[in-house]
Amino acid sequence: MSPGDTPAVARRKVRLAIKDARSAKGDTQTQVAEAMEWSLSKVMRIESGEVTISKNDLRPLLAYLGVKDRKVVEELLEATAAARQRKQWWDDKRYQGALLTQATRQLISFEAEASSIRSFAPTTFPGWLQTERYARAILEGYAYEIAEDVIEARMSIRMERQKMLRGREPRPALHALVDESILLREVGGVEVLREQLAAISAAIEDGLVVVRIHPSSRPMPPFGHFDLLNLAGEADGHAVLYRESGLYDEIVDDAVRIARHREGWDRTWDGALDEKNSARRIAAAAASAGAYPAGSDLRTE
Repeated sequence: MSPGDTPAVARRKVRLAIKDARSAKGDTQTQVAEAMEWSLSKVMRIESGEVTISKNDLRPLLAYLGVKDRKVVEELLEATAAARQRKQWWDDKRYQGALLTQATRQLISFEAEASSIRSFAPTTFPGWLQTERYARAILEGYAYEIAEDVIEARMSIRMERQKMLRGREPRPALHALVDESILLREVGGVEVLREQLAAISAAIEDGLVVVRIHPSSRPMPPFGHFDLLNLAGEADGHAVLYRESGLYDEIVDDAVRIARHREGWDRTWDGALDEKNSARRIAAAAASAGAYPAGSDLRTE
């Protein structure tokens, strides 16, 4: 493991090395499970990052997969030890299942150690920018699918994530690319929207986040909500991709899809309003929340 690697980086390094070695060997996860006399679910959970593999399991697995370079093996053994060293609040069993999906647990671990986060938000502001009332209004929209105690737990988790991000030293570089329509969408009502917009204006002024607005005059990019997180200690340009839609979310490891999302984000970011005009637009929208009917043009001259 490299000296700068953190637990999340170490865990990711091990699981990707296993996945790459299996692909190079041409085995399926089922074939690996049969050869190692493990359950298929164990192999799947190791490769997805849901569990961290032990040294005793890693050694024979690497041998089976043909990873024999002594230096590489030792680095991966050190990495798996580092990945198991520290438990965080999101690793608690009470946050498994409906309260906190596996993908969200992974996202939080990456947020805790990311050097930069880039979010694309087409329908609502990113979770790490949401006020408590705005977040609650979103979660309560799923009351027909999830219980009240689950909503309360997810609210608590979302606020804890924000506190963690804002309290980190050094703080990660935060960039939010939001669609213009969000400035008019009265999630939770006019007062909640006004409060949310004012909070984002304050965050911009305090230098906590850089925001650009994708204007409604431009075509909508072919993406849903996603986050790209670069991890500290990793090469520039390598990112973790997190995607969500409603109550469904996932961590994407596929390099091609990650590259496409980054290219799409960069292209849309470059075509968006610049930071100064975006900040003006948000401040103006906060001052006039509820004064414009749906479909109004908020563009300033």
